[in-house]
Amino acid sequence: MAAITGVVITLDEADNIEACLASLARVCDELIVVDSGSRDDTVARAEASGARVIHQPYLGDGPQKRVGPQAASHRWVLSLDADERLTDGAVSAIQALDLDAGENGEASHDAYALRRRNFVGSRWIRHCGWYPDYCLRLFDRERCGFSDSRQHASVQAQNAKRLDADLEHYSFANLAELFGKASGRFSNRAAKIMYLKGKRANAMSPTLHGANAFVRKYVFQRGFLGGLDGVSVALSAAVNAYLKYAKLLELQRDAQVREAEDFDRIW
Repeated sequence: MAAITGVVITLDEADNIEACLASLARVCDELIVVDSGSRDDTVARAEASGARVIHQPYLGDGPQKRVGPQAASHRWVLSLDADERLTDGAVSAIQALDLDAGENGEASHDAYALRRRNFVGSRWIRHCGWYPDYCLRLFDRERCGFSDSRQHASVQAQNAKRLDADLEHYSFANLAELFGKASGRFSNRAAKIMYLKGKRANAMSPTLHGANAFVRKYVFQRGFLGGLDGVSVALSAAVNAYLKYAKLLELQRDAQVREAEDFDRIW
């Protein structure tokens, strides 16, 4: 099995970083944490777990996730978020890969995707488009890497393969956090990004986008099969969509709100 470097970007992830690095250490020979100014024990815990820590002010999602691979000692990189964990199946699938195969010492695929199990608390959400949520996580840094997108960046690969294995994503501790993130920083950031890109909303935009988000999640992505959690995920998506367009409209028409906003602190 080829050597792999595990990479994680962090900001105040003391509660997550040890479990994440322990998960990566099952298949990685090197661990790198790219920290953007944590004020908790993230850095100390990462170093105690055997990771090399790179201090880098936050550049946006894609640019930040490119820092670790550029500093990696190995060609193959496994990138996880701090709240993600490899399952036993993912470990076995990765260990079974022949990453050095090929006439030129190159594997036939330049990246591999894992299905992501998204959780609210300890509950795996299987509907609402949350599963299977394929994410490219293992890649050859000499042939591909993360896009430059500063929001929701992904690995741009030419010949990726999906593995029959999962990773776990513990992004929301409870329903309060699910709705809090949707109504707070998620919608705030999206509204500012849209405003700076020149996108504009009208009086109907918040309602139309909010309703569309709910119908898409609850009906077309079968959230109705998920009981209360299905309703909650669909509603949180609707809240996020409604508020990001309402906040965009507010930035357009209220100079006082616009002038008080810090557009240099989006990321």
